[in-house]
Amino acid sequence: MNAFQWTDATSVKQATGQNTTPVADAMLVNAKPESATIFKAGGVDVLDLMKEHVLAPARIVGIGNLPKLDAIRNAGKDGTHLGALVTLAQLERDGDLHKSYRALTEAVSHAATPQVRNAATLGGNIMQRPHCWYFRNENFKCLKKGGTVCFANQPGAENKYHAILGNQTCSAVHGSSISTALVAFGAQVELTGPQGVRRVPLEQFFVTPEKDVKRENSIQPNELITDVLLPTPAAGTGSWYIKFGERESYDWALADVAVVLEQQNGRCTKASIVLGAAAPVPLRAAAAEAALIGKPINEETARAAGQAATTGATPLEHNAYKVPIFAAIVKRAILKAGEV
Repeated sequence: MNAFQWTDATSVKQATGQNTTPVADAMLVNAKPESATIFKAGGVDVLDLMKEHVLAPARIVGIGNLPKLDAIRNAGKDGTHLGALVTLAQLERDGDLHKSYRALTEAVSHAATPQVRNAATLGGNIMQRPHCWYFRNENFKCLKKGGTVCFANQPGAENKYHAILGNQTCSAVHGSSISTALVAFGAQVELTGPQGVRRVPLEQFFVTPEKDVKRENSIQPNELITDVLLPTPAAGTGSWYIKFGERESYDWALADVAVVLEQQNGRCTKASIVLGAAAPVPLRAAAAEAALIGKPINEETARAAGQAATTGATPLEHNAYKVPIFAAIVKRAILKAGEV
């Protein structure tokens, strides 16, 4: 790990005036580490990237103690505000969130370990970079780091954990399973910078490789996440989240899904089904959602939606096993979410 200077910001205004660079830009092969300044909150992912020698900032601005960003605030009909510095442990143990946003608290409780959840922040989790082993290896100058090739897409590559959808340009999957649930609930992210505040639907905040292969989101220099807004669920809403991994604890998902359903008179009126570890961004399964609208939630309809969830999948050499896994967990999550 390289030496760096440290600045502890005491206000959002001070933090956003430090001439910071998004981590994605600081990791490009033609970046100038001696001039890169980045943000650090919990620092779980930032420190990993530095230890792996793929990120070497000259200066770090600590934002872990910024005031008023570590609270969960219920705004009634306007929804629930989650400060960017709220830890995953805070989210996990919040009773009101558990009642209204069950898929979210399930996703949080399956993330990492209790020790990591005590330190990791919501904003940092959303902003984490992919865990593709080619991307995280300093010896591979892949597309995401400004190189010329996606090594995971090459013949003979090790790609068992990679994307099966939207993987033509880059097949690294997004690392945030919590974002899978947030997108399913229609969350919005609040971004604050020198030019003011802007609010963007989280689904639109994420960027596909076809739009910009070097980044996973649209954050700008000097901007930071300050808030995440969850809309108030409608009456008759149920949700569920399922993570499938090689082991139960401290492991990334091989496949995960968040389902949010609205029902009236025994039939589904609205469905949000989001797949994680399937694509480079948390991905809405539009065909699966359409398969449920106007129908009762039962074994037959859930199975049909599960089969539709990976419509258009293009598995790589070693990850076709993900297709039946998604079919199974989407079905199970639909049936659990339907138990309103």
